Amino acid sequence: VIGIGTGLTTHTLLQSLAIERVETVEIEAAMAEAARGFMPRNSGAFADPRGSILIDDAKSFFSTHARRYELIISEPSNPWVSGVSSLFTREFYRRIREHLTPEGMLVQWIQLYEIDPALVATVMRALGETFAHYAVFAASDHDLLIVAGSAPLPLPARAEVFEHPGLAKELWTVHTLSVGDLDARYVGSRALLEPLFASYGMPANSDYAPVLDLNAARQRFMERSATELVGLLNAEVPLLELLEPGRSRRPVNPLYKGAYGFERIEATRLAWYARDFLIGARSPVPEGVPTQLQKDLELVKLRLLECREPRELDVWLHSALRVARAVNPYLAADDASGIWRSIAAAKCYAGLQDHQRRWIALFGASAARDGARMAQHAAALLAAAPELGAEAREHLVMAALGGHLAVGNRSAALELWNAQKAKLRSPASPAFRLLRCHAEAKSCEAEFSAYAER
Repeated sequence: VIGIGTGLTTHTLLQSLAIERVETVEIEAAMAEAARGFMPRNSGAFADPRGSILIDDAKSFFSTHARRYELIISEPSNPWVSGVSSLFTREFYRRIREHLTPEGMLVQWIQLYEIDPALVATVMRALGETFAHYAVFAASDHDLLIVAGSAPLPLPARAEVFEHPGLAKELWTVHTLSVGDLDARYVGSRALLEPLFASYGMPANSDYAPVLDLNAARQRFMERSATELVGLLNAEVPLLELLEPGRSRRPVNPLYKGAYGFERIEATRLAWYARDFLIGARSPVPEGVPTQLQKDLELVKLRLLECREPRELDVWLHSALRVARAVNPYLAADDASGIWRSIAAAKCYAGLQDHQRRWIALFGASAARDGARMAQHAAALLAAAPELGAEAREHLVMAALGGHLAVGNRSAALELWNAQKAKLRSPASPAFRLLRCHAEAKSCEAEFSAYAER
């Protein structure tokens, strides 16, 4: 472990019955002594004989020790602190790689507050030049955990972690009660995310090109943020699953512990309520349901399931769009699809106009992660209604791009992007960047550089 902090990382690791030894390297002796002030919360770091605390600079430590580890965890201070950015460089990662076993893994923490996505990209490029494989997890809405290694990573997360009583207890304190809670925090693999990071056109952070060191302090004082990278987990269509098939989607804990602290789990809680409300499941109304969501659910139920006659200029289609955005990305395909199957089976469905039925079909295809049908319906709606509102257009473009890419039709995705990008409010957002760069990686860096100049 590089950096003791409060000692909780070391303490937590030592709760695993499978770990033989944990060494914690801390450059400042006073920091290690201050961490004792958190006892007994972190007592394992000081009392467990399998652990040791070594006062040394991390670079010096690795230079003078020939040990190899199965796991190295690097969680230094924020990069704007003087000297810290050198622990996010290509040279440091290369040094660490030599101290990992062939199957060993590096776990790197990086914050998303007081930094912008381009600086995150420079760190990811340094990691990518050193390790053949990496995966990105959201420790919170404001922090990333990157797992990297020379060998393929053992994904998805394994449920055995909860079989260690002490470790399970520590995970419970951060509201991680089930393996589905870990799945909910998985952003993506290198294959999924590297085109996005490459689009920022940043060089690898290096001792000889210290991009992070030269810019981190400025980003802090400008109060920049890269939390939109975690926001990919909450995109309005399930684009991460479309671009990375086979992702594990085990359900989050049924108590929704941690919902108030992590947006995706809170959104999943609301999505289950929305599903139950629309399919007629008997369940009490939970706390904290947004008023707008409740209005949208009631309108969809009245118009599409109970067949109440719509008034002139009724807005039920806008409500249906918002319900689709609130449900489809967060529930498994079978669970989310039940809503749209029920609507299509209702007696009032036949009385809808053609474009309204196509919208319902699109929502059902998105719920089912059916890329071909998503692309078909979204592209048809874009072509049939050139004067769409911004909200509807962005949903259709995202669905069409995701659908085309899910079935490997990159040329169609690129053609649609070129036709629609000028009509979008935020074409350089991470979600659209990711889709655009999967359509054609070689040209996307130049395109988004132009957006940055504007």
